[in-house]
Amino acid sequence: MMDQIDTRLLALLQGDATLTSQQLGDRLNLSPSQAGRRRQRLEAEGYITGYRATLDPDALGLGVQAFVQVEMATHTEKNARDFVRLTHLQPEITGAWTLTGEADYLLRVFCRDLPALNRLVQQVLLPHPAVSRVQSQLVMERVKPDAPLPLGPARG
Repeated sequence: MMDQIDTRLLALLQGDATLTSQQLGDRLNLSPSQAGRRRQRLEAEGYITGYRATLDPDALGLGVQAFVQVEMATHTEKNARDFVRLTHLQPEITGAWTLTGEADYLLRVFCRDLPALNRLVQQVLLPHPAVSRVQSQLVMERVKPDAPLPLGPARG
């Protein structure tokens, strides 16, 4: 069960996953070993699923971000499995979700330029046998970066 200290610890790690046990302990009024044990427990219980660095796509030459909606022509289990596998094999696709509504999938895509996005759509997505329609929306400006998850009052 999570308490308020666990919730605060998670909020701190969402802001900076590189915080040491000493730094977490200082901010939470805990000893470093207590903070470290709490972090380990939250990892073991699945609240923390991993750590990663946030990279700047522009600095890496990935100047085009798009959201791509995909409608499937057929909805067999095999087609869905094959399409999901395809999303995992394309490094430009950084996120994929199934949806309700007109589109079956929403893909988050980063490409070097518009021709690269066009190649992804025309040569990878549309040729898939289960895909009937692809619609892309280019990101003009990112007005809010991916934010930490909202951590409300402690559960328990």
